[in-house]
Amino acid sequence: MQRTQFAGMACSIARTLDVIGEPWSPLILRDVYVGINRFDQLQADLGISRKVLAQRLAWLVEQGVMQRRQYSDRPPRHEYTLTAKGQELCDLLLVMVGWGDRWTAGDAGPPVLYRHHACGEIAHAELHCSHCDRPMRATDVDVLPGPGSAPPEPATA
Repeated sequence: MQRTQFAGMACSIARTLDVIGEPWSPLILRDVYVGINRFDQLQADLGISRKVLAQRLAWLVEQGVMQRRQYSDRPPRHEYTLTAKGQELCDLLLVMVGWGDRWTAGDAGPPVLYRHHACGEIAHAELHCSHCDRPMRATDVDVLPGPGSAPPEPATA
């Protein structure tokens, strides 16, 4: 099955999905973020086929989200680490966690808690305006064309 390519769309959501929209990719990112960074560890934790894992890791490396680093010569073994680009994608995962904890955790509650390094408290990610620092939700913004938006299609008669 051929994967749909979204990279050419004039949409930041589509372009992000082009990088991590395949369902295994965010889970691989999550695992590497928490320190599960060797192929066999990833495969065991996720229960993913070796072929699919190899393909997803190669894609994430190609996209500059992860880097592959050799940690053993005999036998040759590699581990995966997040690049700066990949670390920023983990910020997106924290927002997804908040939604999942609120709407899918059920009575058991969230499966994982996050302690903020700066204050030492258990916390969750919240969106704030980069200009005024007030909370920012989808209902608080207007969506306007940006400098990279697609030009309008010419009218046809």
